Amino acid sequence: MLNQPLRYSSNIFQRFGFSSSTPQQNDKEVHEPKDQESTAHESNGTEDLDLSKEDLVKLVFEKDELLTSKDEEIKDMKDKVLRSYAEMENVIARTKRESENSKKYAVQNFSKSLLDVADNLARASSVVKESFSKLDTSEDSSGAVPLLKTLLEGVDMTDKQLGEVFKKFGVERFDPLNEKFNPDKHFALFQIPDPSKPSGTVASVVKVGYMLHDRVLRPAEVGVTEGGPSEEPEEKSGGE
Repeated sequence: MLNQPLRYSSNIFQRFGFSSSTPQQNDKEVHEPKDQESTAHESNGTEDLDLSKEDLVKLVFEKDELLTSKDEEIKDMKDKVLRSYAEMENVIARTKRESENSKKYAVQNFSKSLLDVADNLARASSVVKESFSKLDTSEDSSGAVPLLKTLLEGVDMTDKQLGEVFKKFGVERFDPLNEKFNPDKHFALFQIPDPSKPSGTVASVVKVGYMLHDRVLRPAEVGVTEGGPSEEPEEKSGGE
């Protein structure tokens, strides 16, 4: 009995988790599903790659449309950037110009308030000079002539200093006597009949005018001639 081979029931192997089949059979059973799965994947991949000509044309057309839309978006964005840049340049230029004008014409109101003072000084100087020229210095027993001369020198000096201060800040006086009337720089108070001068000539200046750089601070108040010959228009160049 000892020499006889032991025989075990297959149920015993199954109770302990072992299979009674041979290893070759198990390997075959394990590998068979994998081969089936790989075959299925390969067949599906072949079906996916097998596109018709119409599908390819459709894909290319869709791609071209997408590229065209993107190009239009890029073009639109470039246009917006250029517009924004141009607008920014305009804002910078306008701000710079306004800043320069603010600095350039900052003294406009202050200078304008001093114009009457300048007029009074000029008027006083003119009156004192006229009075001094009429005095008879040989009959000056009270010593008024030296005092009047000192007053005249003081008024002239003050008027000259005020003119220098005006000029320092860009304010300049102009006297348009005998010039052609310019409505942008002159203000006509009355007309003077004078056939010897062309009509529209400034024949009298009541108040001189003032300029602040290139801006009229105050127009000159003038009297204009009438009744004289009218000025001939300037001949145009080019033989017209």
